[in-house]
Amino acid sequence: MSRPASAGLRPWPFVVTFGIVSLLADVVYEGARSITGPLLASLGASATVVGVVTGAGEAAALGLRLIFGPLADRTGRFWTLTITGYVLTAVTVPLLGTAGVLWAACVLVVAERTGKAVRSPAKDTLLSHATAATGRGRGFGVHEALDQTGAVIGPLVVAGILAVTGNDYTPALAVLAAPGIAAVLLLLWLRARVPDPLDAYESDGESATGPPVRVTRLPRAFWTYAAFTGVTTTGLATFGVLSYHLVTRRLLAPDAVPLLYAGAMLTAGLAALATGWLYDRTGARTLAVLPLLTAAVPALAFAHTLPAAVAGSLLWGAAVGMQESVLRATVADLVPAGRRATAYGIFAGVLGVASLAGGTLTGALYAVSVHALITVVAALQAAALILLATTGSSLRVGPCDV
Repeated sequence: MSRPASAGLRPWPFVVTFGIVSLLADVVYEGARSITGPLLASLGASATVVGVVTGAGEAAALGLRLIFGPLADRTGRFWTLTITGYVLTAVTVPLLGTAGVLWAACVLVVAERTGKAVRSPAKDTLLSHATAATGRGRGFGVHEALDQTGAVIGPLVVAGILAVTGNDYTPALAVLAAPGIAAVLLLLWLRARVPDPLDAYESDGESATGPPVRVTRLPRAFWTYAAFTGVTTTGLATFGVLSYHLVTRRLLAPDAVPLLYAGAMLTAGLAALATGWLYDRTGARTLAVLPLLTAAVPALAFAHTLPAAVAGSLLWGAAVGMQESVLRATVADLVPAGRRATAYGIFAGVLGVASLAGGTLTGALYAVSVHALITVVAALQAAALILLATTGSSLRVGPCDV
């Protein structure tokens, strides 16, 4: 049983406050990500380079969690790692606007994503304790909806500054320093109010900030689940490649791309709420929606008409919303608290490899044949659905199974 009365905040205020931290941070890095493709293209990058760099960024954001997840479990320094990761993002994004050469911009893109790797396993573990009391799907869904609100605001701010300055990236990224500082300050306040969320919300004899926990073998169902999500993620393009298509095909002007990205992030937030609610009622069966969304993205997003490309980008946002809510909630339900940061790290490592493969695959195939790209992605999603169907019994987790 959770013990919310012992905390400085009850479970829902903790989730919402953490969501506001993520909102502010998303204003920073999603504002930057909304123009990564055009920014790199302006420095001379090809479609393949954009795909590799953005894919490598996501691989760093996910793959390096293989290090920082187990580190969080071994040391118990969940708050320290969380704060460090947010600080790294807050510093690198404004610097990206000053990069005048392609290699420097590429390094900063990957460095910003590294900040996410440092903080995410620890952050998700802290959040998972509070969602034990609120409902996993709803808790992660509300957090993600707030997160995506920032992902809407950030690109809109960047788009406005680009419009005013004539597509000058330096001031557009410099202004993002302010919400980054605010996120770090609010996070420090939250740590002071709830120093040990596990003891406060999900006490089971372990302490999130107490002695290090010896990591034992992870459940078999976790590995099955990681395989499914790895396959389906391999087919999901990065927005860098999507925006590259929009700008180079002259479907959208560079200063309009962030507006579309904002719409995709709004869709992601709504999808997180809807699928989170559905997950708490139907369990892991909700996961079948993700391959269907992913398969539809390239068929629409890489079309030569603006309405179809916009629809594909919005579906991409919905798939991202599911990844950031339901996928994280499922890990929390599959793995005990003392091994959860390790599980998040390993799980993200699998997705990191898949993201790098997906970014490289979509960028390379886009340069050769969009039809081949659509076919390969559809085949991957069919394989993911088959994997989910054949292993579904081991993934039937939900509120009653925890």
